[in-house]
Amino acid sequence: MLDKPVKDIDLDSIRGFSDLLDAYLDSGGFMAPLVGKAYRLILEMFGGDYTVFLSFPADVVATGLRGVLRKLVEEGHVDIIVTTCGTWDHDIARSIDSYYIGDFYMDDVELHKRNIHRLGNVLVPRDSYGGAIERFMRDLLEYMYSSGVREASTYEMSWWIGERLDESSILYWAHKRKVPVIVPGPYDGAVGYQIWMFQQFKRDFKLDIYKDEKLLSDIVYEARKTGALIIGGGISKHHLLWWNQFRGGLDIAVQITTGIELDGSLTGARLSEAITWGKVRPTGREVSIWGEATTIFPIIIKAALESLRR
Repeated sequence: MLDKPVKDIDLDSIRGFSDLLDAYLDSGGFMAPLVGKAYRLILEMFGGDYTVFLSFPADVVATGLRGVLRKLVEEGHVDIIVTTCGTWDHDIARSIDSYYIGDFYMDDVELHKRNIHRLGNVLVPRDSYGGAIERFMRDLLEYMYSSGVREASTYEMSWWIGERLDESSILYWAHKRKVPVIVPGPYDGAVGYQIWMFQQFKRDFKLDIYKDEKLLSDIVYEARKTGALIIGGGISKHHLLWWNQFRGGLDIAVQITTGIELDGSLTGARLSEAITWGKVRPTGREVSIWGEATTIFPIIIKAALESLRR
């Protein structure tokens, strides 16, 4: 038990993020060693023969973390993404217009009067969201339909969307790199609502979610090793874990969450719990970090990319 002493962090010897996270490993308390472990596991995933899954909820796409997620896709470090419908929404809206910095304690009644949505401490002008997404999707769906498209998986819909966005977009790079972006709850958002509205008039148009599941099945059964980067929880986290159980579980998994496990929720559940369900291998390596992803994730990814480039 007493074989590893706590070491002070020596700022004078730290030359970059990778050095800092290496120092975290030996620093003792409290989340720092887990952040250091996550960095090492991610570095192994990116540098090894792993099929890398990435899952995240849509809210982080409304923040600057979008740039980090985009970078992972652009540089080819992730092989498949599982996310929510709001990722479609925010990626479209932010490619068209801007979101703005606010705070958690603004007057929400006043914001409502001014036609401004609040997402935590991010301000979203109503015209930059609902109306912009409606116009974008209406034009896209009409084009798809006139081109003879009658059905699309959610990953194909992600690529159709990405083809029309700019280089600031996660979906643009997913389309360019042919990284599947799967949305298992596709109607739970503005884009999904526009698809539903379109289907009211074009009854032969549909989303083929079975095609998404076929792709996931093929990926997990063909993968030599799988690794996962999991931000938050909910349907994105569960869908990623669910499919990996059919190959005996993930080999490596890293999770960042603000949830707690004491309410029995998946969002707060430690990844070690997933071992009992066969979703992480008993021999696999996992780490769960309790912290806010927009703060922690950029540091870990910066350190990993810094190490890979050395």
